[in-house]
Amino acid sequence: MLRRTGAIGTLITLLTALLLTPAALAVDRLTRPAAAAAGCGVLAPGASAAAERAVDAACAQVAAGVWYTWGGGHGPQPGPTYGHVDPTDPASEHDPERLGFDCSGLVRHAYARATGADILDGDASAQYYTHRTAARFTAAEGLAPLRPGDLLAWGTSAHLHHVALYLGEGRMVEARQSGTRLMVSDVRLGGDYFGAVRVDTGTVEGPVVRTWGTGVWTKAQPSTRAARVYAFPGPTTVRVACQKHAEVVTAEGYTNDAWSYLPDYRAWVTNIYIQGPAWLDGVPACAT
Repeated sequence: MLRRTGAIGTLITLLTALLLTPAALAVDRLTRPAAAAAGCGVLAPGASAAAERAVDAACAQVAAGVWYTWGGGHGPQPGPTYGHVDPTDPASEHDPERLGFDCSGLVRHAYARATGADILDGDASAQYYTHRTAARFTAAEGLAPLRPGDLLAWGTSAHLHHVALYLGEGRMVEARQSGTRLMVSDVRLGGDYFGAVRVDTGTVEGPVVRTWGTGVWTKAQPSTRAARVYAFPGPTTVRVACQKHAEVVTAEGYTNDAWSYLPDYRAWVTNIYIQGPAWLDGVPACAT
């Protein structure tokens, strides 16, 4: 009797295995997080809940096989859009036919899904220099201080051309280039890797103002002769720590000696290019 039951049990097991292959197993694969199969996910501890949600949102796009498209993800609302032809890249020929993201479009989407707000609208430079900065890391610091969800950037201080989301364990999720789908890669620390920034998804502390004009350079010191740090390509929301009277500047029909210090850029900008009065209301004078 025991032998017969054992034989029946074995038969049932074999039949179950046959029934589960391949259709049932295909359903099982669909119900599991497909991103995990791609090695995409939070791979280290220490990230905020919002940063982990951003990683999950980006990895969901990897799992869905979404394409890189030049200019993708920069519509009126976060999310995939059809791309454009990059005149410098023949591989972008089919980008207008593909619904997807470029590098900053993916980051924008990920943090919008994580926070419920469009907090990282803009290109790679605008995202790296966001006024929502919790911490900033130089290339020389490597990966040791980083946490999942941190933004990795490549380029120069004047032009950052690529951004990706850190996963942990030396891995990142990115929209890399035309002709490829969103992917998980090893972090490329060589070449023009610039550094990383941790996004503050909470309430921004300190006065927040908006610049105007195009190609407005910030400076290492409150002087037009000081080294350039970063140029705002257009009107940009920035956080101001303090302001001071320094070099007199005449530009755009205005003359002013007030300069504001922008802590997220570690740089100064003349108040001429900040919307508001010549001396900003509610912004303290710099102590030094």
